[in-house]
Amino acid sequence: MDTPIIKEEAKQLIDQLPEEATLDDIEYHLYVRQKIERSQNVVEGGKFITHEDALKQFREWGGK
Repeated sequence: MDTPIIKEEAKQLIDQLPEEATLDDIEYHLYVRQKIERSQNVVEGGKFITHEDALKQFREWGGK
């Protein structure tokens, strides 16, 4: 994603937080946003396994 777009999205996210938000609050929300975006990219890239496949692998490894 383009840096100016990222900065604008970060500003918008911060503006949506309450006035009493702390730096920890801002950091947390930016972190969550980043994790969601990365996860979306993984799904869009097809680099994931389904829940059913994960359960199957777990059982093959000796899980219940």
